[in-house]
Amino acid sequence: MKILVINGPNLNFLGIREKDIYGTENYNCLVQLLLDHGAAIGVETQVWQSNHEGAIIDKLQEAYYDEDLIGVVINPGAYTHYSYAIHDALKSVFVPKVEVHISDIQSREEFRKTSVTAPACDLQIYGHGLQGYIEAMDYIVREKT
Repeated sequence: MKILVINGPNLNFLGIREKDIYGTENYNCLVQLLLDHGAAIGVETQVWQSNHEGAIIDKLQEAYYDEDLIGVVINPGAYTHYSYAIHDALKSVFVPKVEVHISDIQSREEFRKTSVTAPACDLQIYGHGLQGYIEAMDYIVREKT
């Protein structure tokens, strides 16, 4: 059993960018948190990040062929608000999918309140910090067992 975690643009700058919004933990801390949690719940965890829309689409299309995949956790970053291409790629992957946002996107700028990718997912979690990723992984495991 494997969960793929995809992080979009600027997530690699966790702990550097807007610490008051995204916290002080860096990207390596997030990756380690996810790998540790995956091990604790008996799931192989692949964590991947790209600042490029096409690379994210390629990764999702690759996931379609992964027979061990039980779910996808995705933080599309700013692509959340306008990438219908990522939306369409998510629709092509037939496993539970959870969109995660570290910050509370509903209490921020107006443009952040709309997600074009969430309708292609089974669940959206926002405003729970890094813990939202853990909640997403747990949701996927519950859905697949």
